[in-house]
Amino acid sequence: MPGVLDFEIKNGRVKLVIERLEDVLHGKGDVLVRILTCVFSGGHILLEDLPGLGKTTVAVAAAKALGLSFGRVQCTNDLLPTDVTGLNIFKAERGEFEFRPGPVFNNLLLVDEINRATPKTQSALLEAMGEEQVTIDGATYRTPRPFTVIATQNPIEHSGTFPLPESQMDRFMMRSRVGYPDRDSERDILRAGSQKISIENLPAVYGAADVAENQELIERDVTVSGKIVDYVLAIAEATRGHPMIDAGISTRGAMVLLKCAKCVAWMRGRNYVVPEDVKMFSLDILAHRMQPKSGVRADMTGIITSVMEEIPAP
Repeated sequence: MPGVLDFEIKNGRVKLVIERLEDVLHGKGDVLVRILTCVFSGGHILLEDLPGLGKTTVAVAAAKALGLSFGRVQCTNDLLPTDVTGLNIFKAERGEFEFRPGPVFNNLLLVDEINRATPKTQSALLEAMGEEQVTIDGATYRTPRPFTVIATQNPIEHSGTFPLPESQMDRFMMRSRVGYPDRDSERDILRAGSQKISIENLPAVYGAADVAENQELIERDVTVSGKIVDYVLAIAEATRGHPMIDAGISTRGAMVLLKCAKCVAWMRGRNYVVPEDVKMFSLDILAHRMQPKSGVRADMTGIITSVMEEIPAP
């Protein structure tokens, strides 16, 4: 994966967010950039790694620095869909039902250990992540803007987990790993101890309205040339025709790749997309959207890397 030092951020406020977060989250620069990219792209991110590497802490700190309302769902086998979306409660004194919103009605929703929830509960998030709304007892409720899900999961081989279905995986703009910190960063973490108080006192650089405004600005003002569109199409077509891949990148996956590239260009201080913007997070965006042929053990990272190298950039 590209390192954060390879990603020169020229947007002043985004740079300030990262600087403030890195003061309390040592060695997490790579994942912070990915989270911010998803937030400003209007996407969602899945952080997959072993317990104890700071996945939850990163999500909480990002919400504080961005000034977003924060909700959390701790997934367990007995978690119900209504524990995520909310439910109608009968009020006897009024003789009518009243909707009580669940944690999904926040700007940033942390779904911790998502693969410990049953498939039925996991599916409760599909409508919210895909359409920014939930339907309960026939009534539709919009989630607030902006709306981003940061889900975490431990490796599938751990006991008591349920693999996420393809439809759920496709709702995530990126899948990434937190990884072990380098030795110097881990030393700083051990010396500093718990950063709970520091994170709670983080000053907000943005607010919800600011983030939503920047999402609209990126979508409206960052241009994509026809050559870049053809470049993304060539990448998608190469995955569909690959001999080791059964299901390549869908049209939605290609759209997500372009949407993310526009955000990367904006953070780099440009109002137009270049091939390097498309490549920046291609591994995080594409790998979980591809299915190998039955009986084939395919290295998705290697396949995507070779595809990106073989297709000439405009």
